Amino acid sequence: MIDKYGRNIDYLRISLTDRCNLRCIYCMPEEGVKSLSHAEILTYDEILRICRCGAELGIRKIKLTGGEPLVRKGCASLAGQIKAIPGIEKVTLTTNGILLEEQLDDLLKAGIDAINISLDTLDPELFKKVARRDDLAKVLKGIEALTHPGLSLKINSVPVIKEKENFIAVAGLAKKYPIHVRFIEMMPIGYGKQFPFQDEESIKTVLEEAYGPMHAVKERYGNGPCHYYEIAGFKGKIGFISAMTHKFCNQCNRVRLTSEGFMKGCLQYQEGTDLRGLMRGGCTDQELKEAIYQVIWNKPVSHNFYEAKTEQDEIRGMSQIGG
Repeated sequence: MIDKYGRNIDYLRISLTDRCNLRCIYCMPEEGVKSLSHAEILTYDEILRICRCGAELGIRKIKLTGGEPLVRKGCASLAGQIKAIPGIEKVTLTTNGILLEEQLDDLLKAGIDAINISLDTLDPELFKKVARRDDLAKVLKGIEALTHPGLSLKINSVPVIKEKENFIAVAGLAKKYPIHVRFIEMMPIGYGKQFPFQDEESIKTVLEEAYGPMHAVKERYGNGPCHYYEIAGFKGKIGFISAMTHKFCNQCNRVRLTSEGFMKGCLQYQEGTDLRGLMRGGCTDQELKEAIYQVIWNKPVSHNFYEAKTEQDEIRGMSQIGG
């Protein structure tokens, strides 16, 4: 579907849960946040209904995320059911990787198209510092298990650790494995407001000093706005999602659905529609589609993180919105 600014919105990111088995310092406090009750989050039948209505409006790609989506039982089964909806072309998953190895077979049987693993460091002590959990070994086992033909694997790394050696080590995964490593600039959302972002150019400088020249590639590898570089001798690519220094709102193709059923058009703003309330109030599919249509049509033209804050700015953290 085309929004009022001429962008084709064909990508829906769905948060299955606000719960997570990590406590990353830029996402939530060490004690965690008050979790929604099971009655407050969307049922799988409600999610499937939204996906069916979205597909009829032109949604073609679905991302399952969280919190941590794999802590919710039946994630793989849901992925398979979404994949079977007419019009849905790709179903992908973003995970912290801790439960990935034990659930991978089910995800593959469900036909998952791509998996993104969030990983900020390969250093066990730094991992404990950032994630507040000692689970790096489980994440690495998940990566090892994912060298699967036909499955796209990407590493998402938020460079909250500023040491050069950390960037070099994480990027090195793309040299060792046929996977793409993407560095994501920190956005001032929730607890992320406490951390200055590391800009793309400074990371590129570090990586070129370590690995040699980086050459831009035109190909796109996924549903989002990431741009990629290749390095001689690497099996995978290095990518950057640079919302702060390389604003890409004119290419944005997504809307988001929180685990409690609130659909929103932009990370920065609170604006959107309570689809859960509509469905539990007895709305028809046509009324549900009209509500989704309005969110897409009224999607903001861009974020304005550099400007003065307004009452419309989002106050929830990323674990509550959906990563």
